[in-house]
Amino acid sequence: MTSQRRIFLIGPMGAGKTTIGKRLAKALKFRFIDADHELERRTGAKIALIFDIEGEAGFRQREQKLLDELTLEDDVVLATGGGAVLNAETRTALASRGLTVYLHAELEELLARTRNDTARPLLQGPDRAERLRRIVDEREPLYAQTAHLTIDTSQHPISEIVARIRQALA
Repeated sequence: MTSQRRIFLIGPMGAGKTTIGKRLAKALKFRFIDADHELERRTGAKIALIFDIEGEAGFRQREQKLLDELTLEDDVVLATGGGAVLNAETRTALASRGLTVYLHAELEELLARTRNDTARPLLQGPDRAERLRRIVDEREPLYAQTAHLTIDTSQHPISEIVARIRQALA
């Protein structure tokens, strides 16, 4: 059985993990942690710089170690990076240590939400839509496999999404 004191939000970039996570944590009186921001805080470097210096493999290694630690925290809502599920050990930790919620959104919605974002290394390049589609296609089965609950964030207000997650905790 998963801990009701740990909620992990997974999903692609632009799905609403940070926005929903902050609101959910406030409603539950839990601490909110954005894994990407925590990694930047601890390293003193932006994610894009880590990608430039260490490549995606180096970043993923740092991310896995951080998430192994953060998934043991209690009274926390944790928003993972979109690619956290690429690591099998991380998927196991997420699935076994808390309630893992897959925040799903349609590709068009993800594109709209990330259109002005220049801080995501994997979306840089000439065909942003194609890059995002490939990323989502690769990761979607892993999100579904890892999650205890899937919620579509495309058409629902944040308050309704938070209420559904709180209901799942009851």
